[in-house]
Amino acid sequence: MLVAYGVTDKGRVRSTNEDCFAIREELGLCVIADGMGGHNAGEVAARLAVDAVVNVVAEWSGADRGADEQRRDTPAVHQVDRHPFGTDPALSDAGNLLRTAILFANAHIFEKAVTAEHYAGMGTTIVVTRVTDGRLAAAHVGDSRLYLFGGGTLRQVTRDDSWMATILATDPQADPLLLQHHPMRNALTNVVGARTRTEVHVVEESLAGGELLLLTTDGVHGVLDDERLEQLMGEQEHPRELAERVVSAALTRGSRDNCTAIVARYTA
Repeated sequence: MLVAYGVTDKGRVRSTNEDCFAIREELGLCVIADGMGGHNAGEVAARLAVDAVVNVVAEWSGADRGADEQRRDTPAVHQVDRHPFGTDPALSDAGNLLRTAILFANAHIFEKAVTAEHYAGMGTTIVVTRVTDGRLAAAHVGDSRLYLFGGGTLRQVTRDDSWMATILATDPQADPLLLQHHPMRNALTNVVGARTRTEVHVVEESLAGGELLLLTTDGVHGVLDDERLEQLMGEQEHPRELAERVVSAALTRGSRDNCTAIVARYTA
């Protein structure tokens, strides 16, 4: 069973909130996105991505969508359309479903972007998690993150699609302290919706029960390091209190971005 709660705040600097999230506990599903693009296009991209992913997973899982989702600007996906982008044989059915859902979202946002000049170039990051039968499947693009907290330890599950993360992964001699001040450190190398195709990273692992999942946008983890996040998650409150505390801590630390966090507890 998954119990989850999400909190989002536009922050103290931005006039709009381009973060978006959704939780479907009955599907074991959590989604978080951080949009980008002028004239509120980032907000549009994030919402389109989240809606598309939720709709794909709900329909392919046989769950009925609510009236609100049916009205949203997201095409329906039917059983005959399973895996229109192909499958990865290294992934489970759950992993391939999340991969397909994000690729579908990418195609939908890219198509939407060419319909109006003010949508041109819009895109979004995304992290999607689904827990079923003790297995976690997580798919992500961009620099929004998933952390897993268990046994008193916090671990980052996702890998940022950013210039700095790429340099650190490819150059063992790179000094992360020096890169922290590089003007390109946060430049994204991969997003949803900006190109006809995106690279979706998928991670799968087993859960024992009692773990906490933490999904964040960079307005949160950009100012709260792993040590602080681990401390917050270790307080073992209800997911609602934890999510509220994480966002509040990011704002207190001086985040200049939108701040969003989802905390989910898995019980076997």
